[in-house]
Amino acid sequence: MEITATPHRRSLGLARPRVAATLALLLVLALPLTPVPGYWITLGNYIGLYALVALGLVLLTGIGGLTSFGQAAFVGLGAYATAYMTTAVHASPWVGLLTGLGVAAIAALAIGAATVRLSGHFLPLATIAWALSLYYLFGNLEFLGKFDGISGIPALKIGDMELASPRAMYGLIWSVVAACTVLVLNLLNSRAGRAIRALAQGSTMPQAMGIHTANYKLLIFVMAALLASLSGWLYAHLQRSVSATPFGLNMGIEYLFMAVVGGIGHVWGAIIGAAVLTLMKSQLQHLLPALLGSDGNYEMLVFGVLLVVLLHRARAGLWPWLAAQWAKFQPAAPGVQAPATAPEGYEALLQVQLPPRGSALLDVRQVVKRFGGLVAVNGVEFQVAAGEIVGLIGPNGAGKSTMFNLVSGVLKATQGEVYFQGRRIDRLGARRIAALGMGRSFQHVHLIPTLSVLENIAIGAHLRGSAGPVAAALRLDRREERGLLYLAAQQARRVGLGDCLDMPAGSLALGQQRLLEIARALCAAPSLLLLDEPAAGLRLQEKNALASLLGQLRAQGMSVLIVEHDMDFVMGLTDRIVVMEFGRKIAQGTPAEIQANEAVLAAYLGGIEE
Repeated sequence: MEITATPHRRSLGLARPRVAATLALLLVLALPLTPVPGYWITLGNYIGLYALVALGLVLLTGIGGLTSFGQAAFVGLGAYATAYMTTAVHASPWVGLLTGLGVAAIAALAIGAATVRLSGHFLPLATIAWALSLYYLFGNLEFLGKFDGISGIPALKIGDMELASPRAMYGLIWSVVAACTVLVLNLLNSRAGRAIRALAQGSTMPQAMGIHTANYKLLIFVMAALLASLSGWLYAHLQRSVSATPFGLNMGIEYLFMAVVGGIGHVWGAIIGAAVLTLMKSQLQHLLPALLGSDGNYEMLVFGVLLVVLLHRARAGLWPWLAAQWAKFQPAAPGVQAPATAPEGYEALLQVQLPPRGSALLDVRQVVKRFGGLVAVNGVEFQVAAGEIVGLIGPNGAGKSTMFNLVSGVLKATQGEVYFQGRRIDRLGARRIAALGMGRSFQHVHLIPTLSVLENIAIGAHLRGSAGPVAAALRLDRREERGLLYLAAQQARRVGLGDCLDMPAGSLALGQQRLLEIARALCAAPSLLLLDEPAAGLRLQEKNALASLLGQLRAQGMSVLIVEHDMDFVMGLTDRIVVMEFGRKIAQGTPAEIQANEAVLAAYLGGIEE
């Protein structure tokens, strides 16, 4: 199956702009070695501190889809923890760092467990609530100095070198920023990173790929809190005193602005956004009194207008805009690439035991699904044996997709039972059912448009890997990652997308996107593959190639349950067909038997003339 694809530049994730950004970061690190004014160094320090918090928001909000206005509170936890430990307990600042990270992690786990499951406007409101609560505690607890705060915080020491001045702290702050940026980039270019990127698409697709969405949401919530706490620790030892004022809700909103202006879904955008907003505020504080006089405070008004203009010109943020401008003069470098040959250990990923041909695989028993007073599925039962293709057909509104969602765990049955390989699964969630060996595509495609075809397909291999986020951030997962990407590339070629691996998935035609979903499901090597209208949008040649592929899967022992409106496609492919109408099963049999069934003809044609 061959699909012709035109080359496409990945303008939002170019490797060469990343090289330029890396070089720029190195130049920033070298700034204190030059005879620049001390004010520049001070600005650079604050840009670095803000960039750490914005980096966490890129991960949490831009990539994970969880909006938070409360990161300033976590900055405060890191700052107050080291301030208290070094002044009241007289511990080392490094003990203060560990204390701050520990307190932030515990607080984030407790707050995150209660908030990350919220959706819509409830999550941002919850973050505002706990941000205000922590700010209130900072300003009212006696041992934290109330609103006077804590002073006399000692300077940091590295060996015999004391970092007592802003110029001395500059190198440490930006070294931490550089290290955290590299760690986050490593994490995002991994199995765990693809799971994090999938969170913003909702829970249906990630859960069907076996991704524990709740755990990954909590993970990025804690990571964002740790980055904020790290910024607070550096801030405390730079300022040598802390008070509650910098950790209020206003600052939390400003951190979010920084991430948005830089490019909320892009790691380098965190640094750009922090730099632009910090420099803009600094310049406005100097220019506006000279231009408009000192009688009124026009800073926030002009600042807001400039932000609106900036976002109007670069709606996705400055980093994507800069990358797009770069792409006009430089060809895009390839993104994530699969190995050209099978990497070492790849064979272990292929060791999947399919059930014996003809054995009972899926058994649906008198399943009912009610939505209030509407009965969407009414007492349906059917079976799928190992190594056969079963079609599930019926007019629009017959309940076919609802039946799919009941089988795959997206919905829970009101009554009845579903068994998969002898195990009852109708009370299990989609993630646990996927882990048992069931893969699926969707009636309305679920993919990440900005990620490449290769990376989208590799999401389906999530259950085939085991490396965690720490291993990914430290690049200890490279051997496994090469295997997963090679597997994804093989499945792409299997469905005819081999020439499209580097293209953004959102640029594919609808038919190609459906093929991508099939390849993604095949990455998990399921024993049962659920396909919801896979031939929709395909040309005749592509349909024939898809039918050939499904026939090969059947010959290899894989089972397929397929919903499809193309009757020629279904009749020529399936071993048996189940027909539904108004939520009920009205017929079951071979394609020949279904074609001669009067009840089926009546359902599709509205009755048979005598």
